[in-house]
Amino acid sequence: MDEQDQSSRPNPGDSAEKNGSSQDQYDDGLSTIYDQGRAPERAKKKSRGEPDEEELGGKMTFLEHLDELRRRILFSAGSVAVTFVLAWVFREEIFQFLRVPIDGVVDDLVMIKPTDPFTIYLKVAFVAAIFLAAPFLLWQVWLFISPGLYRREKAYALPFLFSSTILFVLGGAFAYYIILPPSLNFLLTNFGREFLSMISAIEYFNFALVIILGLGVMFQLPVLVAFLSMFGLITPRFLWKNFRYAFLLITIVAAVVSPTTDPLNLILWTGPMVILYTISIGICWIFKKRRAKRLRAENAGI
Repeated sequence: MDEQDQSSRPNPGDSAEKNGSSQDQYDDGLSTIYDQGRAPERAKKKSRGEPDEEELGGKMTFLEHLDELRRRILFSAGSVAVTFVLAWVFREEIFQFLRVPIDGVVDDLVMIKPTDPFTIYLKVAFVAAIFLAAPFLLWQVWLFISPGLYRREKAYALPFLFSSTILFVLGGAFAYYIILPPSLNFLLTNFGREFLSMISAIEYFNFALVIILGLGVMFQLPVLVAFLSMFGLITPRFLWKNFRYAFLLITIVAAVVSPTTDPLNLILWTGPMVILYTISIGICWIFKKRRAKRLRAENAGI
């Protein structure tokens, strides 16, 4: 009797095994349904030549981002160090080139402290090193942000590098050839004609440095707008709608940064920025059209 009762009782182990088997079958069924649901989407992406999520780079943790940032900073510092050595060899020639805008205004530059010549040559070599290393520095910036981009967005690497370098050099050249000569002439000839000009070499270099590097950075506006447009953060309508506010902001910045307050120099500072802003609207429009075309293709399943 006891044996019959024991045989008729359900075994808890058998029940657990059945439940576990049922759960496994249920999970397998869900996985199959999930994969079948994803298969057409993967096929569509592959037919369009787009990468699947698995084909993209893995997500980086916060510490990995910090490590990547550290590596890019070290590479950038190394490149500046190499170009600094090269610039130091030609430090006197570089300084003679930088002093050309003031040569027609004053006869000689003076030094105030015994350490001024060494300090000037250090700054001259450092600025020249930044200009020489600019392509590599911009490439490091791209390498830092590229892991978060899709493959089609990584195709903009060379245009980004080329356009950023060209605009940076153009900004510096515009400051050197267009901004500095009339600014120095206005300050020293018009305002300073009643005084004996004894311009410190280091003060002149600091003055020229701010203008050259400042305009080099300001000329990066189209590149910045292109990036924001690529991610859909701004639209050409937004830029055009706020054109008057942008013009006001540009004028205020030009009035603050410009070394003089005369109308000519104000126009020389605001003019290029307004032109760059207008070009940025066109660039934003191009990226918006491309983005809209890609979204239509994705929705149509082409």
